Amino acid sequence: MNIFDPQGPVAAAEKTLLIDSVAIMLAIIIPTIIAILIFAFWYRASNTRAERLPNFAYSGRIEMVVWSIPALTIILLGGVAWIGSHQLDPGNPVPGTGAPIRIQVVSLDWKWLFLYPDQRIATVNHLTVPVGSPLHLELTSGSVMTAFFIPQLGSMIYTMNGMVTRLDLRADEAGTFKGLASQFSGDGFPEMMFDTHVVSQVAFGDWAQSAAKSTDVLDETAYKTLAEQSIEKTPKTYRLDDPELFGKIATQKIAPAPGPQMTENEAKPESGARNVR
Repeated sequence: MNIFDPQGPVAAAEKTLLIDSVAIMLAIIIPTIIAILIFAFWYRASNTRAERLPNFAYSGRIEMVVWSIPALTIILLGGVAWIGSHQLDPGNPVPGTGAPIRIQVVSLDWKWLFLYPDQRIATVNHLTVPVGSPLHLELTSGSVMTAFFIPQLGSMIYTMNGMVTRLDLRADEAGTFKGLASQFSGDGFPEMMFDTHVVSQVAFGDWAQSAAKSTDVLDETAYKTLAEQSIEKTPKTYRLDDPELFGKIATQKIAPAPGPQMTENEAKPESGARNVR
């Protein structure tokens, strides 16, 4: 999950923004540290050559220097962050070489549900996408708020109950990249990890056709069972029987889960356990 090893244009732009911001800050931090050391050495008690001005109170020139340099640094850093933040708006389209893929993401306690409405597929804790294709992600939560993040593809974004956030990404290299929940959401939070498999366009088509023949069906009834508090150790694949399922979750036509509950069994919640606030 190395953010300095980007595998897509969004992550690459974020890496550049991060490095540029650190470089701008170091432009004032390093000279300041060097100046502190020089002053400490020159005005040491044993240095009789150092000129001392015990009655010194104010110098306009010194004030100009010590305030103008930090002000210019903040203006430059703010400008870089402002421009970069607008260019990397999560909803901005990311062009690609393949057909766009629409993916609907639902965060649950404590697992990730991915819906492919156009391919009529659903997966749990594993995401498969074709290399080079624009990825249009729509995200919501079926429980408490958390955050979706694939560090090597970029742009952490929140998932919130009762609303939909959007994120556009693209993967430029085939491989398997880790994804995670980056906001604490209860005892099972450390297990909210998933693999993002980036495959060729042909391999994605073959996978989609095979997955659509799964004997496991995801509909509203199956979703309610899946939404119960649990940790899924094994990735799952379903045939999506209801392509409108995401809309029902986002608009709360399907009631949201109560959130993490006190339990000694991390696999299933205890009945009647009180909610953690």
